[in-house]
Amino acid sequence: MQLQDVLYSQGFGTRRVCAGLVQQGLVQVYASGTGDAQPLPCTEPATELGASGLRFRVQGVDWPYHERAYLMLHKPAGTECSQKPSTYPSIYTLLPSPLRMRPQKAAVQGVQAVGRLDQDTTGLLLLTDDGKFIHRMSSPRHHVPKVYEVTVKHPLDDRQVHRLLEGVVLDDDPKPVRAAACEAVGEQQLRLTLTEGKYHQVKRMLAAVGNRVEALHRSRIGGLVLPADLPPGKWCWLGAQELAAIES
Repeated sequence: MQLQDVLYSQGFGTRRVCAGLVQQGLVQVYASGTGDAQPLPCTEPATELGASGLRFRVQGVDWPYHERAYLMLHKPAGTECSQKPSTYPSIYTLLPSPLRMRPQKAAVQGVQAVGRLDQDTTGLLLLTDDGKFIHRMSSPRHHVPKVYEVTVKHPLDDRQVHRLLEGVVLDDDPKPVRAAACEAVGEQQLRLTLTEGKYHQVKRMLAAVGNRVEALHRSRIGGLVLPADLPPGKWCWLGAQELAAIES
């Protein structure tokens, strides 16, 4: 693959822009098998490179080559999971430009959130440019469990926990919605596991049992846990092991 095509596939701009970055000496490439050795300058856009293990530096920032991008973001409060937010800043502003510009066949460029979290909800959010992965993770047939840490307004009791496990009826669906798991971990703290995603589901479920959500945080998707050392607003790449954990 030519260097200019590598940069284009990773979202560094049009092929002409990518060729210009190379010609201006703004791109350096790590030699295969050199570990942490310094990258070498490359000023020929048509330089052929192997994709496997490829690492390069663009304008002083190191990037690994990823055929598909899979990311974990610690979503902070006060952000919207939308490309065109209405009130609060978009989560996409937390990502570097190449991830927002990765070319896709779809009309929208860049990585996309796998599902959404409300503007005041924090925690684990997946993003990718792999449409099949988004579809698989979003499909109710796969029942990928998602764990939420919930702070409620009123003290919890056994009746509320029992009703959440048995199922509550939401106003737009006569079929009861059940929690896959539910436990009170404090007087006003609840750990809730869901395997489907409906609009404002956690908030509506708690309202149905006579309580109110004061704070909501997603801590786990499948077997993937939000790392304690990933602060709000920060993101990281997901490797094969983390991807396997999601559906484990």
